[in-house]
Amino acid sequence: MGVKHGRDYEGILTDLTQAIGRIPDRYVFFEMDEEEWSRLGVTEQLEVDEALAEDLFYALGEESVIPVGSGVVIHDKDQHRIHILIGEEELTFVPLI
Repeated sequence: MGVKHGRDYEGILTDLTQAIGRIPDRYVFFEMDEEEWSRLGVTEQLEVDEALAEDLFYALGEESVIPVGSGVVIHDKDQHRIHILIGEEELTFVPLI
């Protein structure tokens, strides 16, 4: 189902892809190790990031907190945002409206 949003889906997906790209070990979400990730080219890494962003968008409709590598992705229904954190530090957020 995904999260409720008022912005264009493609814009949200682009922003979310860039945001999760800030999590250095995001590849762990797909059960990859650092060596496997480093063997991918830049284009392939971007494709994996886009797939992850899409998976997260839909999964956040069911689960409001999803761990991604050393980070966590949180759907804040009240603020209409998706927050990306590592530990207590917020890396960025993606507005949904």
